[in-house]
Amino acid sequence: MPRANKPSLVTLGDFFRLAVRRFRAARLAYGHGTTNAVDEAAFMMLEALRLPIHNIGPWLDLVPTPAERARLLTLIDARISLRLPAPYLLGAAYMHGVRFHIDRRALIPRSFIGDMLVGGTLPLEAPAKVRRVLDLCTGSGCLAILAALTFPHAKVDAVDLSAGALALARRNVASHRLDDRIAVHRGDLFAPLAGRRYDLILTNPPYVDRRGMAKLPPEFRAEPRLALAAGDDGLDLVRRILAAAPRHLAKNGTLVCELGRGRKPLEAAYPDLPFLWLDTELSEGEVFSIAREALG
Repeated sequence: MPRANKPSLVTLGDFFRLAVRRFRAARLAYGHGTTNAVDEAAFMMLEALRLPIHNIGPWLDLVPTPAERARLLTLIDARISLRLPAPYLLGAAYMHGVRFHIDRRALIPRSFIGDMLVGGTLPLEAPAKVRRVLDLCTGSGCLAILAALTFPHAKVDAVDLSAGALALARRNVASHRLDDRIAVHRGDLFAPLAGRRYDLILTNPPYVDRRGMAKLPPEFRAEPRLALAAGDDGLDLVRRILAAAPRHLAKNGTLVCELGRGRKPLEAAYPDLPFLWLDTELSEGEVFSIAREALG
């Protein structure tokens, strides 16, 4: 006979509240699309049942099937016991409502550059004239896809060193039916591009420094190290991108790069470069823009 104080799990709201309580008690780490236990639990419940992820309110009284209840309990347990990010458990991540397939071959989609693409806040003189875009370190292909959606007349090249990440990127490109506009290349930064030039280069490269890597919580250590680690000061990839970008930017081209907390070491390393720092509602000094003429 069940214990009198055991909470009954009948509606989706019951599972949601259970997940919030357990996630808080487990002191999980967030940052892969959500920032707290409530949003994490809501995303997991809704995505597990393939419901719209924007608002759990209308679905709280839904009564899941026995199979769905079992899946929800398994996901809640796995999130705590495995300390895997929710998108890896569910195979999906979202940026501004755009859904991406994701697994452990690639970094989970997240980028302040994505916010700027969707919000139309990139510092471009003539966005309508953007015809060639490059996404370096594309991972799952999320920024390449958002760029193709933002610039409907542009061709996009997406480059990554990881064969696994590129297989995932190709799947996402195909899912969004953008094969005719996005070309995926395997190689080390600009190496596979044969001197091509671009109106806009986007990159969210590895930028975690050595000390930061040592302090990562389990959820972040579950992601590919290749997509995170960038040497002692976090600038290993950024230095190489800055050195080679002028040869791949069109006359009025622009480079936009995300580098997390690397602003201070970057400005110390390049005191003469006029970086333009681009802020969003959730970030300050984590993305810079620089024009080709400024790079020399």
